[in-house]
Amino acid sequence: QVRLVESGGGLVQAGGSLRLSCTASGRTPNAYAMGWFRQAPGKEREIVAAISRVGGNEYYADSVKGRFAISRDSAKHMLYLQMNSLKPEDTAVYYCAASTSIVVVTAISNYDYWGQGTQVTVSS
Repeated sequence: QVRLVESGGGLVQAGGSLRLSCTASGRTPNAYAMGWFRQAPGKEREIVAAISRVGGNEYYADSVKGRFAISRDSAKHMLYLQMNSLKPEDTAVYYCAASTSIVVVTAISNYDYWGQGTQVTVSS
């Protein structure tokens, strides 16, 4: 079992930045590929970014390429999402997730563990 706890969400104006953090604990928290997902009201949960188990391979949704950056600190069991140039359409609950895959995975069904989410609201 892996426990994931997100933090860093909040209210920000359009064009601003936020950094989300995800703390992993439990059984071998570094043995997982990781991802960030988001879900806006009335919409399905979607992949935002993902990173391989040892880092070095990353995926970004087209909507966030060039604005968001995913990273992990295995020594601290942490996952991060740096979000720059935020837009109102980035407003959503953001979730951290862990997959037993070694490589980058993007499908929700590939993820085994989920955090409770953190709200990000971008005002225009």
